[in-house]
Amino acid sequence: MSTPRYDFTNKTALITGATGGIGREICRLFADFGANLVMLDLDPGPLAALATALGAPGRVATLAGNASAQWTIDEALSMAAARFGAVDVLVPVAGIYPESPVIETSNELWRQVMDINLDGTFRLLRSAAPLMNDGGAIVTFASVAGHRGSKNHAHYAASKAGVIALTRSLAHELGHRNIRVNAVSPGTISTPMVQALVAERGDSMLSGTPLHRFGRAEEVAQAAVFLASEGASFINGETLHVNGGLFMAG
Repeated sequence: MSTPRYDFTNKTALITGATGGIGREICRLFADFGANLVMLDLDPGPLAALATALGAPGRVATLAGNASAQWTIDEALSMAAARFGAVDVLVPVAGIYPESPVIETSNELWRQVMDINLDGTFRLLRSAAPLMNDGGAIVTFASVAGHRGSKNHAHYAASKAGVIALTRSLAHELGHRNIRVNAVSPGTISTPMVQALVAERGDSMLSGTPLHRFGRAEEVAQAAVFLASEGASFINGETLHVNGGLFMAG
């Protein structure tokens, strides 16, 4: 699959959930296109391995920690400032997708999903926006579940619906600085996070997807990098669906 070329030379991108299936591909593309990277995820081992694999010494900084914790966010932003001066692109990918019917969902699980998927995104955007260079870009991560709901994943769907509203609201607030804020809304993408769902309902999901296949992480990454690029310079407050037509066909 051919990849459009964008130039992020001397730009700095901060990515959370960097070692996940989609996050890894986003980091790879930004590195290929010349960006400096601040990569945040839970475990230092995979982060170090990814930094080595990217082959961009001097342009990559890593931080292991909980992406929804304020102290981690503050440290990541301080690292970006110290190493690269400022942040130009923000991509909060970190999220969780536990299965639980509504009537079996505890307050603790509901709170955990909201804290990581929505509150963590909010904390990062609130903290990073004042420090970003004018003319930058923010690309959040929604989901088809945030538009359609999702059986046994109401907490996840609600968190992603919140991300969509947060994205649109921030687009209003940052437009005067020419900082664009958009969301990517993936469907079913072949990553470890959805293995259980695919095993249980894969056939029915494929039958409802006009392209009759699941997406690939690199396809989502290309959409995210496009939205952060000059190629999307007049796209703001939008949600780009990357789901093979699943949302349309619903």
